[in-house]
Amino acid sequence: MRPSERRQHILELLRQRERISVEELARSLSTSQETIRRDLTVLSEEGQVTKYHGGASLPPRGEHENAFQTRMNEFSAEKRMVARYAAGLYSPGDSILIDTGTTTLFFARELAKMSRITVITNSLMIAESIGASGNRVFMIGGEYRPESAQNTGALAMEQIARFNAEHAVVTIGALSSDGAFDFSIEEAEITRAMIARTRYLTVIADSSKMGKRALFQVFPLDRIDRLIIDRKPIGELAKALAEAHVEVHEVPASNRQEWVER
Repeated sequence: MRPSERRQHILELLRQRERISVEELARSLSTSQETIRRDLTVLSEEGQVTKYHGGASLPPRGEHENAFQTRMNEFSAEKRMVARYAAGLYSPGDSILIDTGTTTLFFARELAKMSRITVITNSLMIAESIGASGNRVFMIGGEYRPESAQNTGALAMEQIARFNAEHAVVTIGALSSDGAFDFSIEEAEITRAMIARTRYLTVIADSSKMGKRALFQVFPLDRIDRLIIDRKPIGELAKALAEAHVEVHEVPASNRQEWVER
């Protein structure tokens, strides 16, 4: 089990129990107590758990991160390596529509290291990352959602319709042989509006999204030009992607090892 997966299991156990000992965690996850202590140290530094002698608990009420902040820490190594690889595929002069998501935020932070990039986004955090680097940013307006620092709704979609970008980079909640899905209808609508105004669609995601479904379908597989993923899909999904002529990029093993060990 990879460190990021093990830490995710620790968080899931804590959400069920709220408080658990190192010994119990080591037994449940079939690993050493020393490994669990290192994991708890990492999770504590991220603010996701509170350590005590011999175990850990969820932070006191009122200190829980919201859903978006929590997702930033889930599979974060995989998201970062996908983001870094994806950013390397773009060049000065490119115009890119970017939707709101944890993986796309990591992507924007990597993209900000470049120059002469134009980004159109509904995410305040993405706009800040790109704008702070001196690149050109268009911020889409609309109804503000503070939990994810993004704008949605009819006004946002109307503004998106004014643009014609070369590229769209989006993330997804789930990807199966039936297409790409999201858990939020508002976010699904924004993503659909963005990909309608672009020529080339790149989807970036960590492999935990593969082979799953969510409530709202966003687009079919054959709309995807390029998929950037930390581990190549297998089975039915791999076959469906090939039939849809999706260009699948698996992050090279050297990059993968570098980030997973962090």
